[in-house]
Amino acid sequence: MTPAVGFDLDMTLIDSRPGIREAYRALTAKTGVWVDAELAVSRLGPPLRTELSEWFPPEQVEEAVTTYRALYPDYAITPTVPTPGAVEALAAVRDQGLRVVVVTSKLGRLAALHLSHLGLIADELAGDLFAEGKATALVEHGVRWYVGDHVGDMVAARTAGVPGIGVATGPCSEDELRDAGASHVLSDLTAFPALLAKITVGPGTTAG
Repeated sequence: MTPAVGFDLDMTLIDSRPGIREAYRALTAKTGVWVDAELAVSRLGPPLRTELSEWFPPEQVEEAVTTYRALYPDYAITPTVPTPGAVEALAAVRDQGLRVVVVTSKLGRLAALHLSHLGLIADELAGDLFAEGKATALVEHGVRWYVGDHVGDMVAARTAGVPGIGVATGPCSEDELRDAGASHVLSDLTAFPALLAKITVGPGTTAG
């Protein structure tokens, strides 16, 4: 298997805040249960159920998850844009002869809609996973480095035994990402191609 670089999706490869904000507002209109959309999009990363549990009583969470996911394609896909440097980051991975693997807490079919809409091509996609739960997919798909914006992504990398590369484009600061075990921390993905060139000496090997 050709080695791979793994990427988280929300706030790593895509800025999904505008679309998710609209999806939460649509959920409020549909259910009558108020969700603070601005607060919700400020802390993207954990699974959907975690966020909805803040707003819905326990017995209504699963129904809310189903309703939200039904609304999502109509509200969240079009407003979403790539994060700065995302397109170039994926190109840099392929230039190194490596594969692109996306491992995300978002449901796989919804993640696939984002990737397709934005023309971001992944060799493999694993969804509905968070923190330690991502590690199995990272190992299974031959990921040698994992890039993410959340401390949970650094936990995933550490659990899988690979270096974590933090990008401070989401809810977690550079210091939080370092404290969570990131081997490298970037302000955004624009610096990723240079870092990748530094840490690789041909497919799947590390410098030093």
